[in-house]
Amino acid sequence: MGVLKDLKERFDRERVELDLDDIQGLVLRSRPEPYVGAHAMLTVEEAEGGRDFVRRLAEHVTSAQDWADDLQSWTGVAISYAGLRALGLPEDSLASFPLPYQQGMAARAQQLMDTGPNAPEHWDEAFTQDACHIALTIYAADADALDAALDQAEKVLEHSTGVTLVATHRFGVDELNKNPFGFRDSISQPTVAGSGVRPQPGQERSISAGEFILGENSETGSPLAVPQPDVLGRNGTYVVLRKFASRVGAFNEYLASQSPDPEEQHRIAAKMFGRWRSGAPLVLSPDHDDEELGNDPERRNDFTFEDDPKGLMCPHS
Repeated sequence: MGVLKDLKERFDRERVELDLDDIQGLVLRSRPEPYVGAHAMLTVEEAEGGRDFVRRLAEHVTSAQDWADDLQSWTGVAISYAGLRALGLPEDSLASFPLPYQQGMAARAQQLMDTGPNAPEHWDEAFTQDACHIALTIYAADADALDAALDQAEKVLEHSTGVTLVATHRFGVDELNKNPFGFRDSISQPTVAGSGVRPQPGQERSISAGEFILGENSETGSPLAVPQPDVLGRNGTYVVLRKFASRVGAFNEYLASQSPDPEEQHRIAAKMFGRWRSGAPLVLSPDHDDEELGNDPERRNDFTFEDDPKGLMCPHS
């Protein structure tokens, strides 16, 4: 069963407590399987033109209100702190954002351990703070739906001034939904309280909405600070946009250095991830992979570590 299909079956609109029509769909909606998508990074060079671009683009941003419907594509937009400044946001509003967001990732390289090959000077130009003011993300069920959504966005850009497209990056997965290392992805998605989705077996309870949605109560029982004015921050969220270069070859070389036996390499890799490549957790299937278990969203997260206190089935590290 696909992740999106599973979520739709667990959705009950009568359980909704959040302003879904004011929350971007990408915040709460899971990706389909398979899916294709694209990121587009844009620079704002002139504030008035940039504001006009955002205003017209907003008409095409999918809200979470429609996330359980059979949409073929949905669009989300993120704006960096440098982007808000370029759009002409007043200084008192800019100052109301938290410090990490104001500083950006490059300025926090030491805290994020972005040193050596990962240092900011090695980043693609499009992902630097001065270049990426607006990030447009589109998910789609297939290539035709993605092309249609991209064409729509391009028409908005064509009629805009003061905004320049600096880079695009396409992505996607097939129905197996494997990450670059060959492991099933999108298994453990948190369930947000008030979103209308009941938790999966094994999740115990939904996570407080304020851990994801500004203006809602967090796990502390109180909301986090909302950027001002209130309409600017409420029902928004923070997102990290990072481009990773996965060193799959180095990972496979390490496994080969530990054992010449492919099955033993498979076991070592599972011990490192905590799951077999199918997504089956080690705690429920410690000795062998189990594709049926890995494909079952009702069972693959339904476990604790109570019966494995020494980490013999699934290493605690």
